[in-house]
Amino acid sequence: MDGSGTTIRHIQADEVEAFRRIRLEALRTEPSLFASRYEDWAALSLEEWRNRLTEPVFIAFQDGEPVGITGLLRQRSSKMAHRATIIMVYVRRSLRGTGLAGKLLSAVADHARDIGILQLELFVSAENPAAIRFYQRQGFTEIGRIPGGVLEEGREIDDVMMARRLVGKLPPNISPYPFV
Repeated sequence: MDGSGTTIRHIQADEVEAFRRIRLEALRTEPSLFASRYEDWAALSLEEWRNRLTEPVFIAFQDGEPVGITGLLRQRSSKMAHRATIIMVYVRRSLRGTGLAGKLLSAVADHARDIGILQLELFVSAENPAAIRFYQRQGFTEIGRIPGGVLEEGREIDDVMMARRLVGKLPPNISPYPFV
């Protein structure tokens, strides 16, 4: 816990209700920031919510209340298992600018490094320059774009692909290589 009363935890299946609350809040209050729709997630059964927690999810809590979230999806192929995608990044609007988003990202990066991830990747809307600048400050670099990556209310919006190399433990039989 830091001085603000905020803690960040890698949550488990028994904390599914906190996951559900903050994820639905994110999708309801900031629908244009996510590729997922509120309605799709709101319709999930409790079991489907628990199944989503088979991948790491980190939640920021302030005084026991979930106020931020992010997750990690590791590539499945053995040749790509050194890569993971950061998903669901959200911090409640009243806590933006406090450094909480950076702490969430650090928690995910530390976990990723601990499990042998060498490269973090993410997608962000080309129409969200504040998020792009935030990720750049966190060491991410734009590596490409997906034209029309998201279809939002009949409009095609480009996805910006970003990546960040991690320094840390290497998985067995993997050697470091320069990021280009």
